Amino acid sequence: MEKVLLITGASRGIGAATAKMAAHEGWTVAVNYAANSLAADEVVRSIRAAGGHAIAVRADVADEAQVMAMFQHIDAKLGPLKGLVNNAGVVDVSQPVSEQTVQRWRRMFEVNVIGSMLCAREAVRRMSTQYGGAGGSIVNVSSAAARLGSPNEYVDYAASKAAIDTFTIGLAKETAGGGIRVNAVRPGLIDTEIHASGGKPNRVEDLKHQIPMKRGGTAEEVAQTIVWLLSDAASYTTMSLIDVSGAR
Repeated sequence: MEKVLLITGASRGIGAATAKMAAHEGWTVAVNYAANSLAADEVVRSIRAAGGHAIAVRADVADEAQVMAMFQHIDAKLGPLKGLVNNAGVVDVSQPVSEQTVQRWRRMFEVNVIGSMLCAREAVRRMSTQYGGAGGSIVNVSSAAARLGSPNEYVDYAASKAAIDTFTIGLAKETAGGGIRVNAVRPGLIDTEIHASGGKPNRVEDLKHQIPMKRGGTAEEVAQTIVWLLSDAASYTTMSLIDVSGAR
């Protein structure tokens, strides 16, 4: 039976790297994207060119109706879900909390927290043995920001990722009896396009002196950890928060 995996926000960065690596390991991948269909299609094309199986699925994870439709599409096109990577997330421009707006906070939490919880809920409904499923694995993409706080930059983003850490711990305990493992990875400074969307395209280069390993990480280095957590090699690993941060 095919191992079906949904990765949210998989058109670029860590999500795209994870999609390609998971496909190489035998997963059939649903590549979720919110807007950039060209980038998602390119990830799918790359996977298929390497002999893997993938489809692109559009949904804004903050929109319940779109998420429900996405899961139903995956059910129909690919079959029973076995894995979920909650990777979709947003940052905003660097600024202290005193200058941030409620509108910014709402978007941050709707995508980063509620979006992840919504996708996890639908995955549990499909994968848990308590609902007739065959078990599975959920990996949430958190951030080292959850324990650093990101002062004067993205305190709201850090707070949203701290919520993901706690959600990971609680959901892991709640679903372990239903055959589901739930873990999180906490990337540090990783060289992806997300920094540009926060107004700091050179952020990794500018801050690498703060990292004990003296360099930023790659999306592929984070993807390695995610794909391991999804796999049977991590069969007794649940409720873990794994830092991939070069000791930052």
